[in-house]
Amino acid sequence: MGASNLAAKRAAKANRRKAIVAQKRKAEAAEGSMAGQVIRSAALPIRDCLVANNLFDVGMGTLILARGTAVGPVLVAAFLLDTFCRGVKDVTLRSMTADQLESYIDMIDDVTPLVSVEPSHARKLLRDLVHWSGSLGFRPHRDFATAERLFGHVDPQAGEAAFEFGQGGKPLYMAGPTESHSEARRQVEQLRQQLGPDGFHYIIPG
Repeated sequence: MGASNLAAKRAAKANRRKAIVAQKRKAEAAEGSMAGQVIRSAALPIRDCLVANNLFDVGMGTLILARGTAVGPVLVAAFLLDTFCRGVKDVTLRSMTADQLESYIDMIDDVTPLVSVEPSHARKLLRDLVHWSGSLGFRPHRDFATAERLFGHVDPQAGEAAFEFGQGGKPLYMAGPTESHSEARRQVEQLRQQLGPDGFHYIIPG
């Protein structure tokens, strides 16, 4: 009986040791992951905070937040926003050099001019948009929560802007170029169930 208890204690101790090692490895993997990079970079200086100048006119545009020091890599979060209907459609997180960041911003600025905004304004815009589009049944991109943490301690409530989403007081759903006709119809039906037949507008090519 004594030998049996001793063996059981040794097995339990070995299992605890394995669990500790596994937890440590998991933590190390998270530190090296993009989520870990975001957590570390959120304490670094903000290099750029930009948003498409005509975002509320055309309903689609990019918001960029970049953090990093004068030397070393810069972590960049880019959010593709649909202010007419679907909220945060896409998110990219990339580590860049300062030169790559400059080229990246220039590339986007050539397509849709960007303007510098206060980080609190940008974070409030993101959160308000996610809340509004969520009320229509649209969830933000799966990487939104991770990327949004790059704002760190920036207080969205410090931004005083009031945003008006939709077009003419109603959501406007515009089917994207990669969406099938059936997918677009499902989105329209979702809006119809949420808002009724006259509560929104939509554009489906073809």
